[in-house]
Amino acid sequence: MKAFFRAGLLLLSLFFVQKPAGAQGSWDPVTLPTHQFLRCIQFVDSLNGWIAGDSGTILHTVDGGRNWEFQATHHQYDVSSVFFLDRLNGWASALNYTETPYGTILMRTRDGGNTWEQSAYPDENIFITCMLFLDSLNGWMGGRPHALVRTADGGNTWAQAEVDTSILAFFPVLTIKFWNQKYGYASGGMFDIAGVVWRTSDGGQKWYAIDAVEAPADEVHGLHLFDSIHVIGAGGDPDFGYGVGMIRTDNGGIHWTYDELEIQGNAYDIDFRDEREVWAPLGPRRKLMFSMDAANTWSQIATPDSMAIYKMTFADSLHGFAIGAAGALLKYRPREIPSVPPKFRDYVEGITLLQNTPNPFSESTVIRIIVEPEAFKKHGPDRTGALEMQVIFYDLIGNIRDSRTVHADTPGEYQVVFTPSSAAPGIYYYRIQIPDSNGAGSFTKPLKMVIR
Repeated sequence: MKAFFRAGLLLLSLFFVQKPAGAQGSWDPVTLPTHQFLRCIQFVDSLNGWIAGDSGTILHTVDGGRNWEFQATHHQYDVSSVFFLDRLNGWASALNYTETPYGTILMRTRDGGNTWEQSAYPDENIFITCMLFLDSLNGWMGGRPHALVRTADGGNTWAQAEVDTSILAFFPVLTIKFWNQKYGYASGGMFDIAGVVWRTSDGGQKWYAIDAVEAPADEVHGLHLFDSIHVIGAGGDPDFGYGVGMIRTDNGGIHWTYDELEIQGNAYDIDFRDEREVWAPLGPRRKLMFSMDAANTWSQIATPDSMAIYKMTFADSLHGFAIGAAGALLKYRPREIPSVPPKFRDYVEGITLLQNTPNPFSESTVIRIIVEPEAFKKHGPDRTGALEMQVIFYDLIGNIRDSRTVHADTPGEYQVVFTPSSAAPGIYYYRIQIPDSNGAGSFTKPLKMVIR
């Protein structure tokens, strides 16, 4: 079987040409049924995602961003953060500036956002702007004027984290990221005063702020964790004439270095498409900047339709989205990769591969194969007197995710029941391979299936 997988990967690689260095993708505008300022976005896989923003706006997609539907929040407060653990369990925060007591409305859903439970955060005048859950019980939130709080009961109760007493320790928190249960980072700060990054190495039992000597002059908005000790943060100064800033640590946050780029503005977020391609939105500058060498050198492009973009996310290397002011939504379009003419036969005489049913599916699907008499004449039976076929399942970039062996001993219809075990929701392909004696083999044309 290992030999088959190696051969399958070699054959599948003929369909794809690696993207050359320096060839980034582009962004296309998508029309949304809202003109509200959009403040947060999250995808749990390539199909299921949520966007939230002002006036109680939450939008949901189940088809990779092609269609979006409103979810009822029953309030008009600005939704500042949303986090989903999976397709059903999610949390959100909304900011109440209009009615006393001022503060945060916390929201919880267990059905993908079809219904939301609401409760007021117990402390007044605390405005939660970011949240993260590690599992269904343990989560974190950050906000202003200062809040770094955690829950161990799914958000029913919250407790302030222990933070060191440095001069920068109690500034607003804008972003929280964890590498694993042990190592985590948070960032924030105040405009024209100081940017802050916090670190924990004990699962959040205690947090330590950046040394004031190493702190930038403005907020740190976005974080990317390469691993537990290598971290980069994005920020800058929105005032004219100042450059985008990048802050880095290579020793787990003990020391940080801050570099101001020769690109004017402020990076309000940062996200990596893959190990090397990274994007950051510049908000009111109406530009996006990108790097093709893991954030070492940067270029910038204008946003489509002059959109002001503030947040972005990549569900995977092929699916990216960015949001901003006035209902702005952009969808990432990977650079088109020309295919290589196949060096093997892209058909199997006497075998018909049918579309799986149901499709899309979530639990299981059935694949039917029609084997005609000429298949045995052309390809011949194996030692057992049967015709051996391999059904190969692979993802959008050609990685084999699973396979099934079918032994056909007589002409007729054969079925394969496919149950996704570790495959995340998204688009996949499947095809049949019958190896030839020279190792090249024959393949049916691929068919697409969608896991929800």
